[in-house]
Amino acid sequence: MLKFFTKLDYLLKETFLGLLRGGWMNWAAVSTVTVLLFLFGLSLQTSWQVEKLLYQFGSQLEVSVYLDSGTSARSIEPLVGQIPDVVGTQIITKEQAWTKLVKELGISNIEGATQQLGENPLVDEMKVKARNSQSVPNLATSLAKLPGVDAVKYVDEAVKRIAQLHRGLNWLTLTITIILTVTAIAVTTTTIRLIVMARRREIEIMQLVGATTAWIYLPFILQGIAFGLFGGAIAWGFISIIQQFISKLLTNQPEFIQFITNGLQLTPAQILLLPLIILSFGAVVGLMGSLFAVRRFAKS
Repeated sequence: MLKFFTKLDYLLKETFLGLLRGGWMNWAAVSTVTVLLFLFGLSLQTSWQVEKLLYQFGSQLEVSVYLDSGTSARSIEPLVGQIPDVVGTQIITKEQAWTKLVKELGISNIEGATQQLGENPLVDEMKVKARNSQSVPNLATSLAKLPGVDAVKYVDEAVKRIAQLHRGLNWLTLTITIILTVTAIAVTTTTIRLIVMARRREIEIMQLVGATTAWIYLPFILQGIAFGLFGGAIAWGFISIIQQFISKLLTNQPEFIQFITNGLQLTPAQILLLPLIILSFGAVVGLMGSLFAVRRFAKS
């Protein structure tokens, strides 16, 4: 156990001294990784926020169910409630619809208008709120199969647009992630390689006294991981500042703005997950960059 802690103490000291000796090369790597992780974290957070906002807008989409003449909406309401994608229903009886229509037409004598037509020509209607935008088409199909349903209508084009935007954002986030990963690894590799070359004489001396390759280059690998962790921490700090600024900016705004603000808020799980993903991504980038850098020298 004592031997293990002695080795660990040596590795940490060498890593720290390496970071101090690196000077501006270290800062160049950390700052570059910070920018890349900041953009990655911001794109990931934006993807989550927009996805939640799209689902929030999607949940506001209602499917209008028009019943057959003589069928009461109350009679099929229990059947509608059993459908998994349904989160709420609103019944508009034909009497309520007729009263509203007559008032909109500017007719004051509702009873007289009804007598002229012989009867109320409208039917009961039920507005069904979907769980999310993606479930609307399947929900409409299920509702159309219920007994007593004459027609089902919903904004099909809006649902398709929401689904397309959702897929587009996912592909955009994936593309940005790949580009940033390759760039960050390249920057870290170059920086670690320059540091190794600057300490080439020390490495040769260690090789002459019998130090193993792993023991020689492990501090450089830890330096690469440190670059990623430092860059991730700074990037998360910038993202947090932007979050607080936007939150303060959107407070005390009109109801519609508040609706959007609620959609942009991350869940508690996402708030914890985002910094972990950024730090983990930074550590992996630093690890891969340093491995690529020392691999060439370890073989020589």
